Amino acid sequence: MSEDLSFPISTVRLRLRPYRDDDIEWMHRVFSQPEVARYLLDEPWSREVAARKLAERLERTGLETESRSLSLVVELDGAPIGTVLLWRTDDGNHKAGMGWSFDPAHHGHGYAREAAQALVDLAFDHYGLRRVTANMDGRNSASARVAEAIGMRREAVLRQDFFSKGEWTDDVVYGILHADR
Repeated sequence: MSEDLSFPISTVRLRLRPYRDDDIEWMHRVFSQPEVARYLLDEPWSREVAARKLAERLERTGLETESRSLSLVVELDGAPIGTVLLWRTDDGNHKAGMGWSFDPAHHGHGYAREAAQALVDLAFDHYGLRRVTANMDGRNSASARVAEAIGMRREAVLRQDFFSKGEWTDDVVYGILHADR
């Protein structure tokens, strides 16, 4: 496990980089869309919410930092198309949760799978984690396909586990162990 993490992280088609102050425009454009917010806990973002979320994400620079999390912008040909997030879920730095969100204009091309795979690789190869999980709204079949495509296993369905946007919904838990790779 290396202590030095250099950016950007490149995949075959994508670049993953930390957030910058100038990311507010694309964040607001993407996260203000009802289609993006549908399975997230937040309502579509106003510009003020986007500014607050950007400030939070600027602080998420690594699992070893005070934030205990890493937020990265996913770029295609130099333009932001989504985001991935990794955060520690235990004090021993053995486990982390992960999530992803992408602009619907870029759905269906495997970008979320490619970025999520890069994040899992980072979790295991750089941070030396033992386990990574992804929790999602049970209705979010696209995210379930991404999780399965990167080798995660569906481990649990917590029926009607959280109240979101006026209704109870299932929480589906996917997980992958370092040993599964």
